[in-house]
Amino acid sequence: METVTSFWQDYEIIDAGNRDKLERWQDVILVRPDPQAIWQPTDDRRWQKYDGIYHRSDRGGGSWQFNRQLPGYWTVSYRDLVFKVTPTNFKHTGLFPEQAANWDWLSDLIRNSHRDIRVLNMFGYTGAATVSAAKAGAKEVVHLDAAKGMVNWARENAQLNGLEDHFIRYIVDDAMKFVKREQRRDSHYEVLIMDPPSYGRGPNGEVWKLEDKLEELISEAVKLLSDQPLAFLVNCYTTGFSAIALDNIMKKYLLSRFPEGKVNTVELTLPISDSSMLLPCGISGRFEI
Repeated sequence: METVTSFWQDYEIIDAGNRDKLERWQDVILVRPDPQAIWQPTDDRRWQKYDGIYHRSDRGGGSWQFNRQLPGYWTVSYRDLVFKVTPTNFKHTGLFPEQAANWDWLSDLIRNSHRDIRVLNMFGYTGAATVSAAKAGAKEVVHLDAAKGMVNWARENAQLNGLEDHFIRYIVDDAMKFVKREQRRDSHYEVLIMDPPSYGRGPNGEVWKLEDKLEELISEAVKLLSDQPLAFLVNCYTTGFSAIALDNIMKKYLLSRFPEGKVNTVELTLPISDSSMLLPCGISGRFEI
């Protein structure tokens, strides 16, 4: 099932094609790579007017070229949420707009639960889901990421949203190590969010691939759910990773413990302006009771 994120005002995909996307972030126009945009662009003229373009390198990575000097950062809003964005060295901007569909889904569950909800946001990145859960009324949100810079960015996003007084704990650590430690502490959460990278390297240079580690991550993280869980969300951006495979893993570990729950795996998409086309943006596995 596809889920379209269509409530953005400060963000849009103007066009996409030739493995790139032409985006508007507030009043800044960027061209960034996107491996899913395998078709040809619909209007070449629009692609000539951009503020920044990310050039891919044959050796991996790439670099930005700017047609005007951009501010160090600027902000975009989604409904009542505000986020800091800026082009980074790895083509990203600090925000994944398609995730707004998941922010809305989780926020509605938290807001309508009418009970104390603790949230663990693993691989929390710059904290969009953390901010969204806190604003929806979560009693506590634990924001976990292995990169100190991303955790600091998450703090800034919380401040932009007036959440300084809300109980958000920021932790810089390896996800699996933290999960094991929380198991020993007998800590539990009503909501778990997991947004692991497709590929990376561990502290000793070991290669980390999502398809090799995802089942272990889910099976161990499920143990941190309380006896009255609300939701479990897993995001997957790995190109070619099957939604059915994610669905199977989540059902295996979540429904065996909570048979009254339901698992729904969706494909996140963003609309391409002035067309009927959608840009695929990865899959999300959702569990709720």
